[in-house]
Amino acid sequence: MSLKVLLLSSIPVISALQWEDGTGKLPALGWNSWNAYGCDIDETKVLEAAQGLVDFGFKDAGYEYVNIDDCWSIKDHRDPDTDEIIPDPDKFPSGISGVADKVHDMGLKLGIYSSAGTATCAGYPASIGYEEIDAASWAAWGVDYLKYDNCNIPDEWHDECDACVFNLRNPDNYNNGTCTDGGNYCPDGYDYTKSNSAKRYQAMRDALQAQNRTILYSLCSWGSAGVEQYGNATGNSWRMSDDIQDNWDSVVSILNMNSFIVNDADFWGHPDPDMLEVGNGGLSTEEERTHFAFWAAMKSPLLIGTDLNAASNESKAIMLNKYLIAFNQDDVYGAAAKPYKWGTNPDYTFDPSHPAEFWSGESQLGTFVFMLNSQSDGRSMTVDFAEVPGLDADGEYDVLDVWSDDSLGSFTSEFEIDVSAHDTAVLLFTPSS
Repeated sequence: MSLKVLLLSSIPVISALQWEDGTGKLPALGWNSWNAYGCDIDETKVLEAAQGLVDFGFKDAGYEYVNIDDCWSIKDHRDPDTDEIIPDPDKFPSGISGVADKVHDMGLKLGIYSSAGTATCAGYPASIGYEEIDAASWAAWGVDYLKYDNCNIPDEWHDECDACVFNLRNPDNYNNGTCTDGGNYCPDGYDYTKSNSAKRYQAMRDALQAQNRTILYSLCSWGSAGVEQYGNATGNSWRMSDDIQDNWDSVVSILNMNSFIVNDADFWGHPDPDMLEVGNGGLSTEEERTHFAFWAAMKSPLLIGTDLNAASNESKAIMLNKYLIAFNQDDVYGAAAKPYKWGTNPDYTFDPSHPAEFWSGESQLGTFVFMLNSQSDGRSMTVDFAEVPGLDADGEYDVLDVWSDDSLGSFTSEFEIDVSAHDTAVLLFTPSS
């Protein structure tokens, strides 16, 4: 299957990786094993997840990938004759190819995991130096998606300097775009497209390109090494942060980071704020709604990270919201929603606890407005039509509550609504007839 690397007119300095069959034009929708199971993964759980996508209506809503994360192979060696990674026969008695066949029979697609290092994050065989062999194996097995991580980089592949980025595990080191720990940071204007990190990820891109099968390529480089400069030309999505955690602080911190790079999102390229934590118990219902709403609004990949059989009906309904999925998957409007006002803070304030609160985006359905209440108490929030890109200050609009699917009436000039703590109001505006 051939690839094309073209220049996107909407992102003039970033070229985009395009598969000829259209894969990667829109954000990926699916399920991933890690947030639910970690290393405790096997064939039964993967097939149960696939069946859950079918039974609970996710397949019909557009979710299609069933992705196996780390720990799927024999841990201590490759095949001594072929150098191929060996699927663990105890965990996957049908092999990865057998699981792929069963997933494909359900009308879904199968994803796999590796790392651009000597071992995966959990210590299993990884793919640096074996890119062609592994890509050929995955294609032969019927794999449709690769998540490619960033662990265990050999010394000779380390970058000559580091990008200064906000780190979820060390937030105090980042102050207004400056890292304060005196590390070996790259100078302003550094060309990360020539870095060793870029070369490591490009090597797997080229290996996948050489196969006769489309394999969506998801870079998991944790937002490091200036990935925003080369991610769009290298993969279909690229991680823009450290791993998400199942708590509110993690969700809003990642949202804050992504709000400053959301212009990078468009057709064929999607900054990835990591998998969904909806359904895993660490977030309230209001927080789950905010999490899913903004991941959809930012045109992020939407990868479920929970056991669907254990998730509440409320959590499943959030991830099945037809309006948010339609916005995320709009094939006419590729741009993400963007902040038009910060709210709690002055505009363009970098605040991991109180990110931009007022966002809007265009779609075939109309203009979406997202209002986040990042405060710990409920409050009234107002859409001022004059502030919202796409709305006429003097226009009259019908307003739909995206969560309840209720028509709220016709309004001019502004619309006011009560928003609970940590919740997000999602409203759809269409011109009144």
